[in-house]
Parts: sequence; structure tokens; C-alpha cells
Amino acid sequence: MKSEVFSNLTLVFDLDGTLVDTAPDLIRALNETLAIAGCPPMAQEQALPFISFGGRRMIVEGLKAGGMAHDDARLEPLLAHFLDYYAGNIAVESRPYMGATELLRAAAQAGAKLGVCTNKREKLANLLLSELALDAHFGAILGFDTLEVHKPDPRHLTETIVRAGGTSGKAIMVGDSATDVATARAAGIPVIAVSFGYSDVPAHALGADAVIDHYHDLPAAAEALLSR
Repeated sequence: MKSEVFSNLTLVFDLDGTLVDTAPDLIRALNETLAIAGCPPMAQEQALPFISFGGRRMIVEGLKAGGMAHDDARLEPLLAHFLDYYAGNIAVESRPYMGATELLRAAAQAGAKLGVCTNKREKLANLLLSELALDAHFGAILGFDTLEVHKPDPRHLTETIVRAGGTSGKAIMVGDSATDVATARAAGIPVIAVSFGYSDVPAHALGADAVIDHYHDLPAAAEALLSR
């Protein structure tokens, strides 16, 4: 791994579908919640595209798929149950993607500043990363509710960079969705898309500056972007 490319670089990662495969635990929490509403479960392939939009959207789509109403009066208690169940079962099957842990370790040792910019709630993001022993790598973990704005608002990303101790002039975003790409574009930050995430749009069609299939490809992709 060409770790020297990471010196003084700030790398900001999306979380779900980018650093960690959280789908099994999220979809279990979703289906536990739908069962309370008397709604049939969602298959993984149905639910995956909605993970990046958060628990509320997942529940709405699950209710819609089951032909059930999704007004606020129904949603609020269901969302509360979803969040409670998920917090208690957040890392049962969720695991970092292959090579992610090694990449984070090498980047940190080489002097990179690392951050997480996610539309997951901050408390849950911190809990997940702590359970997986990844939290110590990051100088900043900003969630959906950390600021008054969130992705795709570019301030979510730029503030993550600042809190991680970096500068926008030498930073790269890594994500798996159109939202991640749009956020980076709005912030004027280069963006690398991973091909193994949850987007229903192929990674090469997201409009990122580079696409990687494995984390061992990230150093070369970052070097190419920085040399432009």
C-alpha cells in the first residue's frame, strides 16, 4: 500500500455502505418494526437503496411496499421502536468492508486526518464505530443531527474536514451514493465512489472522480486525484 500519499491528506468517509456493511442489522431492525405495524418484511434487495436515506425513509418505503399508510401519527412510534431496536443490535452482523480497517490504520500512521460524514444519527454512528473498534481512527464523526444541516448540504462535509483538523484544499470524500457525490461536488472536494455499496445506480454512473472496487485501490486513486 502506497501510504505516503496520505501524508497531510484529509479523508472523509460515508459510513453505511462505504466503511461498514450495516445492511443486515438495519434491515433486521426495519423488519422487526414493520412486523409491529402488521406489515410484511422487506427483502434485502428491496431495502438496500433506501439505507442511505435513514430509518424514517426505510420505514416509509416498507409501509408503502406493504400497501399501508405512512402518516406522521403512525411513523413516529415506529421510528422510535426502530431506533431503539437498532441501537441494541447495531453490530450483530455489521462488519467493515474488506480492507477498510487496514486502510484506516495505514492512512492514520502515514499522517492522514480521518473523518466520517454520515446521515446516520451521530449517537448511532459513534456507537457502531465503537463496537467495531474503529472510532479511535477518526478525528471527527459528524452525523445527520450533529449540525443544523446534513448531506447533501456541503457544510456537513466541510465542517467534518475542519473538525478532523484538515483543509478543503487537500481533502477527498469517499462514499457510495449519489448523495455523497453531490455533497462533495457542492463542496468542491474530489470524490471517490466505492462499487460495493448500496446505491441502486452503478458506481461508475454516479459521476465520481474515481471508482474503487476494494480499499487496496484507494491509495492509487487518491494519488491520481491529487496529481491533477
